[in-house]
Amino acid sequence: MVQQWHRATVAPSGIPPNRRGDGRHCGDLVVEFSLATYLLIQSMSSSLMTDFLRQSGGAAVIDGGLATELERHGADLNDPLWSAKCLLTSPHLIRQVHLDYLEAGADILISASYQATIQGFEAKGFSREESETMLRRSVEIAREARDMYFERCSKSSCDSVTDDRILKHRPILVAASVGSYGAYLADGSEYSGNYGDAITVETLKDFHRRRVQVLVESAPDLIAFETIPNKIEAQAYAELLEEENIKIPAWFSFNSKDGVNVVSGDSLLECASIAESCKRVVSVGINCTPPRFISGLILIIKKVTAKPILIYPNSGEFYDADRKEWVQNTGVSDEDFVSYVSKWCEVGASLVGGCCRTTPNTIKGIYRTLSNRSSVLSLR
Repeated sequence: MVQQWHRATVAPSGIPPNRRGDGRHCGDLVVEFSLATYLLIQSMSSSLMTDFLRQSGGAAVIDGGLATELERHGADLNDPLWSAKCLLTSPHLIRQVHLDYLEAGADILISASYQATIQGFEAKGFSREESETMLRRSVEIAREARDMYFERCSKSSCDSVTDDRILKHRPILVAASVGSYGAYLADGSEYSGNYGDAITVETLKDFHRRRVQVLVESAPDLIAFETIPNKIEAQAYAELLEEENIKIPAWFSFNSKDGVNVVSGDSLLECASIAESCKRVVSVGINCTPPRFISGLILIIKKVTAKPILIYPNSGEFYDADRKEWVQNTGVSDEDFVSYVSKWCEVGASLVGGCCRTTPNTIKGIYRTLSNRSSVLSLR
């Protein structure tokens, strides 16, 4: 990738280059990078999240559930590949869902690669080359959606925020999702963290290595290691980032079912400490966890890290791993979900979004809450 950056006009944190003389791009920044400058910036990747949050007003919005929305748009996800199936059958739906979240106020898009693994694609009969192409495509689709969104912003006279959609020039990042080994197994073990004694740190590094390399080659802004269910996988990710000398910053996001430990029963303090010790990790937090547990989990994480804390809970609904479906009417409403947001920020969260069963309406509520909170804080 580096050789492509000998001379390029780009903009930091996902803001598109300003068209010279085009005043419609309100506040866009343009920076010309030489190869040396690009390498220097890459070496300073640990500051990316801090700078991004500063540009975002101190808090940023992560997008919401992908599979829920793909199904609402008509996708059939009854497959071991789950949402990654749409990389094969309906990439346009993925792009549309990304756009829906951007227009709801999301500042970070997470790619449709959570369930996308080389091993999973090969099990469906695809070649290694085809599998890697689909992984790359997941990041490309998110970047395309970002470009389309900026184009829509340009066609409006300036920033436009309405009840229907938010068209606002702002930093937008693309995070390449890396789901756990349990997600690949498609047996619900990402919700238990029980991989068995045969699975070691080395086994997990070998499983994830090429996948991470391919996603990095796709030039996302971040690598999102999501729904990490146990300490062993966190350790594997941290070692892999160092061994492969990954320059793109990463976040680690764990899940919990008791509000104290990660789902395997491993100590969240120990897991968060692994993330804290890895210089390539720029943010640590919680995802796919009921909203009622989040405040307490943030306080636990704060004991061991000074890195920005991200949280994107699920709707609180219970997932039946045997039936492979969410149990209806076991979660909270969008209104109740959003009512937690201010408290989460008060106790330490800097990035807030939604996971399974959340929607663009949820994200729009988070956007409005964070915007109102920023306005109040700026007046103090």
